[in-house]
Amino acid sequence: MSVLLLRLAGPMQAWGVTSRFTVRDTEPAPTKSGVIGMLAAAVGRRRTDPIEDLLSLSFGVRKDQPGSVIRDFHTARTLDGKTSMPLSNRYYIADAVFLAGIEGDHSLLEGLNEALRRPVFPLYLGRRSCPPTQPVSLGLRPAPLLAALQDEPWQASQWFQTRRHGAFKAEVLIDQDAVPVTERRSAYASRDVPHSFDPRRRDYGFRQVERQWVEVGNAHPDSHDPMAELEEAQECS
Repeated sequence: MSVLLLRLAGPMQAWGVTSRFTVRDTEPAPTKSGVIGMLAAAVGRRRTDPIEDLLSLSFGVRKDQPGSVIRDFHTARTLDGKTSMPLSNRYYIADAVFLAGIEGDHSLLEGLNEALRRPVFPLYLGRRSCPPTQPVSLGLRPAPLLAALQDEPWQASQWFQTRRHGAFKAEVLIDQDAVPVTERRSAYASRDVPHSFDPRRRDYGFRQVERQWVEVGNAHPDSHDPMAELEEAQECS
């Protein structure tokens, strides 16, 4: 088994699980269904194509830069401008950076790694309006999923690392089955396992998600930040 690591960063991300009708919410971190959908797009699969091999992958994510949730009050009209469409509230995570990992067969991950570097369909972070800011794949690691998420260097933006003085306690959300029994602490159910993306019969199942914390940091943070004094003054005002 190997682990393929992904850096999920962009101006906005949206990872919905319970979105319905006029309220399009987002989870505070990437979902398994959203990441599997991105992998399927990279290899060129359509919504009606099978995804059983991708469902065999274990999934975890580390919140290196949690970002903040913002709301878009969305209005729309028909092309001729005569009819208003239903108003909607759409939520996004702004200015976030996540480290995601998928664990599985080495040959399968090698193909996914190559596809992410040369995707068939465009990649996006949960919604089509949310493209990633830079190459997504960080490559393969010869380690178990939990260890890979614990050991990978901090992926947050430099300004965030500087503001946190080079250290941060990051939350890790990971498939419970990928965590040794002796290291399990607490788990919750998440309905984000995509049995089918087919618009005619979308089907999602549950998984148990383990929540843990890991210390991440940069041994040599940038000591020169010309904006630091200004930011401190704004926080005190």
